[in-house]
Amino acid sequence: MNRPAGNTARILGAALRALLVLTVLCGVLYPLAVTGLAQGLFPHRANGSEASESGRVIGSSLIGQRYDRPSEPGRAAEPDLGWFQPRPSGGLSGNTLNTQYRLLVSGATNLAGDNARLIASVEAARAAVVRDNSVPGHPVRPPDVPPDAVTSSGSGLDPDISPAYARLQVRRVAERRHLPVGEVTKLVERHTQGRVLGFVGEPRVNVLALNSALRELVGRRP
Repeated sequence: MNRPAGNTARILGAALRALLVLTVLCGVLYPLAVTGLAQGLFPHRANGSEASESGRVIGSSLIGQRYDRPSEPGRAAEPDLGWFQPRPSGGLSGNTLNTQYRLLVSGATNLAGDNARLIASVEAARAAVVRDNSVPGHPVRPPDVPPDAVTSSGSGLDPDISPAYARLQVRRVAERRHLPVGEVTKLVERHTQGRVLGFVGEPRVNVLALNSALRELVGRRP
């Protein structure tokens, strides 16, 4: 004689036991094991690749940030030309929380190459790069502006710039900081990273690390 109530209770009991075991394994033991391995083998990366100065966290080497002058409420922020500037930070939506980088959602604009809005944005960015980085006796020509200086990355969070864009900013930074051009050039060279494993990606310069070294260089001078 069938006992539907007993069968149902047995099935529910087995399901609850399976739920309990899987919760402990997948929700407790596995996360603890992965976290423990990450903290033991790669603690810096596991904690977000934080960069610190004088015991204070100033950012992450994986996420780009802007270097702007203090602005009044309601006015657009302007770049502080005493620092090396990152790539443009175009994302998928506006940002009202993190005013240090104009992003809320990571992503590209997905605009086609012939899109009028994208073309206007690139032309305006190129004009600004030419204007900001031209110093007496060393004007910047529009063809000298590298692509990463006027376009955002696929994520909109790229922390790196090309060596060409870093070199383009050297004379402007040296003039604003009253530093010899040679010293600032060597700073860029020391912070230029090659391709990963010698063939993956492109040479790059981490803007946060470069500006941190620039701050240290300025602080050492009388």
